[in-house]
Amino acid sequence: MSSGGIQEVVSIFFILFSFVILYNINRLTNTLCLQKEIPEDRQPKVFRTINILITILLLSSYIEISFT
Repeated sequence: MSSGGIQEVVSIFFILFSFVILYNINRLTNTLCLQKEIPEDRQPKVFRTINILITILLLSSYIEISFT
């Protein structure tokens, strides 16, 4: 298998892995909101912040894996 083919497989695996991670993080965030009784009007801000931070983390991880 050529290095281009391996890179495609790694990319597909990483994208699928990222969706699983984001789904689980959102489930945990929902649990946090329920346990800490965060008001309904603040919950979207909490979800947005956590999702942006996790996305940045996943993108930086993907770049590190791709270019090393």
